[in-house]
Amino acid sequence: MGEKLNKQELHNLAMNIVGKNLEAEGYEFLGVNSKLKRDPQFVALKDKVLHFIIVRAVTYPQDAHAYDPVFMETIKAHAEKFEARTYYAGVGLGHGTDYGKPVIKDEDYTLVYKGLQEIV
Repeated sequence: MGEKLNKQELHNLAMNIVGKNLEAEGYEFLGVNSKLKRDPQFVALKDKVLHFIIVRAVTYPQDAHAYDPVFMETIKAHAEKFEARTYYAGVGLGHGTDYGKPVIKDEDYTLVYKGLQEIV
């Protein structure tokens, strides 16, 4: 059996997934931060509106779409100083044959991602 992805590698995978999605939707990246615990991960512009996007890689049994509301309110308050909108992008990642198992390097993975959730 291969080597499991570590937290930074899972985070990088989630960042790539979200980044490609944002690019396809016409976002222009002003800042990208892929280091763990450095927020926001993406500062992007779309339709002349600034967006702060928090990306989290989540593994089973955590819910990819559940976020820490207190933390997100802190990010939202920071974003409002820049007249930016705030989003959460939770990416659920699991092994290709069984979502409940860890992601292995150089093997297929399972993805649970419903897109951006705006924090209002």
